[in-house]
Amino acid sequence: MHEEVPQFAIRVKDLVVGFGRQIVIDRLSLDVRRGEILGLVGASGGGKTVLMRTIIGLVPPRSGEIEVMGAEIGQDGERSTRRAAEKWGILFQQGALFSSLTVRQNVQFPLRENLELSQTLMDEIATAKLEMVGLRPEDGDKFPAELSGGMTKRVALARALALDPAIVFLDEPTSGLDPIAAGDFDALIKTLQKTLGLTVFMVTHDLASLNIVCDRVAALADGKIVAIGTMHELLQSAHPWVRAYFHGKRSEMLQPKAS
Repeated sequence: MHEEVPQFAIRVKDLVVGFGRQIVIDRLSLDVRRGEILGLVGASGGGKTVLMRTIIGLVPPRSGEIEVMGAEIGQDGERSTRRAAEKWGILFQQGALFSSLTVRQNVQFPLRENLELSQTLMDEIATAKLEMVGLRPEDGDKFPAELSGGMTKRVALARALALDPAIVFLDEPTSGLDPIAAGDFDALIKTLQKTLGLTVFMVTHDLASLNIVCDRVAALADGKIVAIGTMHELLQSAHPWVRAYFHGKRSEMLQPKAS
């Protein structure tokens, strides 16, 4: 019998997350379809990264349900989260590379932690992952301090792909990159998603990324998802925060130009 593949990669229902007396996520529900790139947008400090970190088990929720690829997160404590973690890769905002390790060793880190492989095989996998994100095999000998911002993001993405995950979480992947590097990284994400059949959960404030890369966009405000859909659908939203965000002066790139 074949294992049934769930329609949704991620399901969040009635999630509540808080710190002390402050409620950051307030009975939030969200479904992420398999094989889509979902962009999550919201105000600075509004809970985008908190939501992502809660889904991957780094922040404990107060209540609610989280399901990743059909498995409930936290159902039986840390064990279920660790099992589910084998199905995802994560790119943190600043890359979070280990400064004392080479690029190759950074990419190999998840392999060492989760698998028993020979050094030769790990070297081959690391080289393949680096080439997958547009880097050369000789880049594997460099240390993080020798990398540009764009290269740092690519190495972090290669590490996120090390275990061939079904889902990739990206936290502000184009933050700190110049427009050309950001555009190249957007194109890379889109290509990898199509080639590998990935589900991508992307926290971002980059309007160009939302417009070019994402299949759907979810808007987080007041601790809830207040709008979700294609970029065209969000541009039609009547919610005050969504309108302010997508129809502000810096969102002119999203508006169709008169012929």
